Amino acid sequence: MKYTQIIIICLVMILPVLLSAQEQKIYDTTADAQKDIAKAVEAAQKANKHVFLQIGGNWCPWCIKFHNFVHDDEELSSFMKNNFEVVKVNYDQNNRQEELLAELEFPQRFGFPVFVILDETGKRIHTQNSAFLEKDKSYDKDKILRFLKNWSPAALDPASYKK
Repeated sequence: MKYTQIIIICLVMILPVLLSAQEQKIYDTTADAQKDIAKAVEAAQKANKHVFLQIGGNWCPWCIKFHNFVHDDEELSSFMKNNFEVVKVNYDQNNRQEELLAELEFPQRFGFPVFVILDETGKRIHTQNSAFLEKDKSYDKDKILRFLKNWSPAALDPASYKK
């Protein structure tokens, strides 16, 4: 009987922690994606960066996993901050972002999350299927870093290739 009570008490204490971990919200479901992107483009112009759109939703475990993977890795997080203005574009049953996704040439065809890179003027320069950045049941740091470097402002600067 004592062991049963101890187990119940432990479960009651652990359950809120487990539930909060599953309820991590990285996408703002009330955000105006068009306005957020316009602000990011303006900031990118001033800071010589590109804009990184992470399109997905709080319902998507791979979206949350990508966010945490990059956020928890100092090298990835730092590279992202130094080279991109990041916008998380919410896509869900209540907001399918149809107009925006049409303007971006339908990146949802790759599933979620999907990443779109805009240059400093807001022009789409790349769409990335996130499945190519995976490894086993997570993401691959080397693949992500290579992807980010290949679409950073420095990589697309012609001066980088002059002898």
